Amino acid sequence: MTNVLTDLINSRTALYGANREAFKYKNGSTWESTSWTALKESVDNIAAAFEILGIEECQNIAIFSANRPEIVISDFAAYANRVVPISLYATSSQDQVEYIVNDARCGMILVGDQKQYEIARKALDKCPTLKQIITFDEITPNDGDTATMTFSHLMKLGEKASEKTREEVAARSSRAQADDIATIIYTSGTTGEPKGAVLPHSCFNAVMRIHKERLTNLSDKDTSLCFLPLSHIFEKAWTYFCLWMGINVAINNDPREIQTAIKEVRPTCMCSVPRFWEKVYTAVQEKLTEASKLERWIASMALNVGRRRNLKYVRTGQKVPWLTEKLYQFFFRKVFLPMQKAIGVENGNIFPTAGAPLSANIVEFMHSCGINIVVGYGLSETTATVTCYPLFNYEIGTCGTTMPEVNVKIGDNNEILVKGPTVMRGYYNKPEATAEAFTADGWFRTGDAGYFDENGELVLTERIKDLFKTSNGKYIAPQALESRLGEDKYIEQVAVIGDKRKYVTAIIIPAFEALKEYAHKKHIQYRNMEELLKNADIKKMIQERIDRLQENFAGFERIKKFTLLPQAFTMEAGELTNTLKIRRPVINSHYAREIEAMYA
Repeated sequence: MTNVLTDLINSRTALYGANREAFKYKNGSTWESTSWTALKESVDNIAAAFEILGIEECQNIAIFSANRPEIVISDFAAYANRVVPISLYATSSQDQVEYIVNDARCGMILVGDQKQYEIARKALDKCPTLKQIITFDEITPNDGDTATMTFSHLMKLGEKASEKTREEVAARSSRAQADDIATIIYTSGTTGEPKGAVLPHSCFNAVMRIHKERLTNLSDKDTSLCFLPLSHIFEKAWTYFCLWMGINVAINNDPREIQTAIKEVRPTCMCSVPRFWEKVYTAVQEKLTEASKLERWIASMALNVGRRRNLKYVRTGQKVPWLTEKLYQFFFRKVFLPMQKAIGVENGNIFPTAGAPLSANIVEFMHSCGINIVVGYGLSETTATVTCYPLFNYEIGTCGTTMPEVNVKIGDNNEILVKGPTVMRGYYNKPEATAEAFTADGWFRTGDAGYFDENGELVLTERIKDLFKTSNGKYIAPQALESRLGEDKYIEQVAVIGDKRKYVTAIIIPAFEALKEYAHKKHIQYRNMEELLKNADIKKMIQERIDRLQENFAGFERIKKFTLLPQAFTMEAGELTNTLKIRRPVINSHYAREIEAMYA
């Protein structure tokens, strides 16, 4: 069987040609279109240029950039050469870049902007295998830098390639095997150094097959907004799947501009992490609090009808009663459609979300409003999706049912174990870590705890390493609390504390702008953020909101004390991974004084 990724550009160009857009991307203030024919021409030229520069079959190359079309072109040019492209997060530090380039023995690194070029340039001296830097931006290399070439120069090199070079690339493509490595995904890791999950082409062959079988409501009439970093397995696998399906992809190059991009593109589908929908939810709730009593009453009526129609009937595949449908269409026009348009999702088909728990309250709210959130569960090591909502009869509060051809069982300590064609081969250059990651009979240990409900749907309870026990012997799942508090418009980040402690506490980063607005409305005077966070009225307001949010938690699980911090957790400080998960050991160390004060 031909590898999907090796053949994708040729097969889809043959199908769609010059008259169909493969993707579009933002260039200044306008979105520029790239047809399948133009994409194939670019991929062919870059593939030829790679061969001219001496990139060998099965060699690893690194791509270090924020989202942009050159990543897609470079990835598929690599696949045409049987070369392994390894994506690094655009926010990676000098040490992280050097570690990955050395671990994977990369011969080339393609970088986005000036900052990434400077990091790559320094890495040349510390990475013996690294010989070539390619810059996507038109950067002028430093004096004496003979190792750097711009992407436009690389493209021209490929355009002038001889027939012999192009024949060699074609020969390489023909030699591609399903067990060739497609990519290595370096997990950012909440503890320890990164590990490279080796994903052969067979994993992606299976991903395309099983997602097409599961996601039957998608077609080449859909449009996807590429929002998460293409270095994230969720976005990488999703974007590949969209291209393979003929779904038009809009590449958003700046995650800070997502609210603008989504309104300009109006996608029918988009994969995201829960934080995106948490922010949407808090923005909608804030609008409701500012609405008149009549508007709030209408919104409440609309939500009741939407919940009945979408969750009782549509979710279960039943015919919606005539009156319920009529009421829903009325409220859809008056309430839900304007809300969806304000977000940019009024054309919505499905919106997959994974990567962390998303509160069941938010999922239910979005479905009631006609926004089809598809909750899933997966890891880098499983080429993303392990489970997700089926089209009908999914249960909110779960991560859906197991994907076709994937097997899941619950092991010791309620650990979720996975086996199937999408599971990684192992960790690159780490035989001991690989051995630890699998059971004796070949099941991958996810490190996540969960169980199957009576309908066979997976319920994720916690990251096993995150579970802690209070000094009273009670187990606490911090992510459940953190997810719940993430619903609040005044809370931006939370780290729950309590391991071997008498009770549970939290370090909280407030949503600063929302807090300033609250202070203004309440006429609270302050000189700086530190002073505002010490204000008794602010603390009381946050405490009351936390108390309401954790009403359904057991008494021993609830946060008894909290500390508000005037600065966010950051990747630069090592407090967050590149996928924005908190690094608990680092936070415990950085804020030891504040934590001890809560237990004094």
